[in-house]
Amino acid sequence: MSPSGILLVEDDEAIASGLVRVLDSQGYAVRRLARGGPALGAADDTTSLVILDLGLPDADGIDICRRLRRARPELAILILTARDQELDVVAGLDAGADDYLVKPFRLAELLARVRAHLRRAAASAPAGADEPLRAGDVTVDRASRRAWRGGDELDLRPKEFDLLALLVAEAGRAVTRERIMREVWDTDWLGSTKTLDTHILALRRRLGPDAITTLRGVGYRLEVPCDSA
Repeated sequence: MSPSGILLVEDDEAIASGLVRVLDSQGYAVRRLARGGPALGAADDTTSLVILDLGLPDADGIDICRRLRRARPELAILILTARDQELDVVAGLDAGADDYLVKPFRLAELLARVRAHLRRAAASAPAGADEPLRAGDVTVDRASRRAWRGGDELDLRPKEFDLLALLVAEAGRAVTRERIMREVWDTDWLGSTKTLDTHILALRRRLGPDAITTLRGVGYRLEVPCDSA
């Protein structure tokens, strides 16, 4: 798979033409669609990242995101939206998006996020990825990208899996927000971490409300004891 294949699904001509021009100047292979329906067929094996507008003329962007995620579980999806309400953001992430950016956005931030997602898409599996991680009754197999709580397999979005793997690897220890953003989202930007907070809430729904402790001003800690596995 090409590490720089980007599919831009955006119906606003001014925004789309500017983004295509900038992304092309950065050396990325960019294809642009103005409608959501064709995106399902266009997101082929050469596509590593989809930049998806939610306000599409022919389809609900949330539904397109959900269908893309089902078809390509490993695909990175970055949502562009003018909807800045928390419920809209949560709906996008629950549909399978890895990240979101609210319009109007800074071009530098968009490019930083694009670079981060494409670096992760191109990265090889980390050393030791064949060794399952265990903390309490939680098991994470990074090689197969599967996770279980007890005997039940967890249905996780890509970034939820990466976040859980990091927390399980550091079970009982504090993991800073900065480290999570760097290792899970592969970025050092210091903006809003609402995406991270939403993913933490999703993991709590699967593991239990007390499984992950919020450390104010620091980050998070997985409370599942390592020695009870």
